[in-house]
Amino acid sequence: MSAGDINFILSLWAASLAIHNDEPPFLRAMHMYNTIDSTPLGDIPWQSFSLQYNGTQPAGDVLSWMQADYDVWFHDPCTLVHNLLSNPDFKSDFDYAPFQEHTTDGVHWFQNFMSGIWAWNQAVSPYHYFFQVKTHVLIW
Repeated sequence: MSAGDINFILSLWAASLAIHNDEPPFLRAMHMYNTIDSTPLGDIPWQSFSLQYNGTQPAGDVLSWMQADYDVWFHDPCTLVHNLLSNPDFKSDFDYAPFQEHTTDGVHWFQNFMSGIWAWNQAVSPYHYFFQVKTHVLIW
């Protein structure tokens, strides 16, 4: 999302909170960017690449976005996940393996993404039940 779009959303958020004499955690996009960059374990370098539309262009008037270069900025996702998993602050706060919980009468209890059917099906198949996946029965 562009900084201009972020600033617009932040201004709407600020207007909605002004009724209660409150303000959002970020007033401008640059404030948000600086906060993200100064977050502990946020020492992953930025990387970038450029891209341009390379499809068929119409004869005559070519739309400007078809000829523009676009810069994409990102942090290495593998390093980001590594830092999340190695951060002791998150030790007990997220599930990194799929699991299922059921009530005593067999009703599937959903609590987050990793307790969902899709996540479970990605890790478990009828042919491979040797994964270390936790299953709990809730007692009501």
